[in-house]
Amino acid sequence: MDNEKEKKTGRPEKFVEFVIGLCQKDKGAAAALRRADNPATEYQSWEYLAGFNIDLENPFERIPYATIAAAISRAKAERNGSAGIGKAIAYCYDDKSASDQAKARLRRLLACDSVKEACRILRPLFSLIDSKAAVTIDYSRLLKDLIDFGYDSNKVKTKWATDFYRHAAESATEEVEA
Repeated sequence: MDNEKEKKTGRPEKFVEFVIGLCQKDKGAAAALRRADNPATEYQSWEYLAGFNIDLENPFERIPYATIAAAISRAKAERNGSAGIGKAIAYCYDDKSASDQAKARLRRLLACDSVKEACRILRPLFSLIDSKAAVTIDYSRLLKDLIDFGYDSNKVKTKWATDFYRHAAESATEEVEA
């Protein structure tokens, strides 16, 4: 049982390391992976996803892995980050989680009903985060969340909201202490 749990928790981390290493070594692979989250061009990344034993016939597995691979490749990530998706969204704005725009983006993500929809909504968020946030996403944690989304979406959404709003509480505490 413990080995089974270790496999499940270790696979997202290993995949993120695999993609980062692959993108650094092979520009062609990086280009193919950048297109992995576009339904019209995702087939170009299947060679690399299949190389990591991703079940290409299972959209609940293929789409989250493809989305994360595309995000890593586009961001030209050199390492896995530590920021959850909620924190990363908040850090795109000066007011952090007090920003109405940040709240609207989070609400749209939380309104998703399926893994496919969540991955589609994340795509433009990755571009925003790469250009504005001073944090790097924890891709392995986000991948695990996307995989779990199909089983317990409310738990995943709660994690994302907590990650987002936790920073509002931290900011308020810092202002009171100052």
